[in-house]
Amino acid sequence: QVQLVESGGGLVQAGGSLRLSCTASGRTFSSYTMGWFRQAPGKEREFLATIIWSGSTTYYADSVKGRFTISRDNAKNTMYLQMISLKPEDTGVYYCAEERAPLRWSRSSAAEQYGYWGQGTKVTVSS
Repeated sequence: QVQLVESGGGLVQAGGSLRLSCTASGRTFSSYTMGWFRQAPGKEREFLATIIWSGSTTYYADSVKGRFTISRDNAKNTMYLQMISLKPEDTGVYYCAEERAPLRWSRSSAAEQYGYWGQGTKVTVSS
C-alpha cells in the first residue's frame, strides 16, 4: 500500500520561505518519478514541478520557476519542495504525487500520469 505524507505547510508572510516534505512508503521510492501540485481555493489542481527517480532531472511550471526547487533524498524516501519569495497567489493545498510506473520520465504536467497522491498540506501566504 503506497502512502504519501506531506508536511511543512503553514502560514507565512509574502516574501517568506517554506520547505515542504513528502515521505513515501509502500514501494521502492528510488524507482519513481515524483511531482508536486497545488490547488488554490476555487481553482483546479495545478502542476508545479517534477523530479526523476534518481533526482538528476527536474522540470518546473513557469509560474514557480526560479522560486521553487524540487529535490529528493532517496535514502530517506523523501521529496522536498523549497519555496522562496512566496506570494499570496501561492496560497493553496500542496500535494505530492508518485508516478504510476517505475523508471518512467516525461516532462509532463498531467496529473493523470501520477497514480498516488498525498492528503495535502496547506500553505497560506499573507500579504
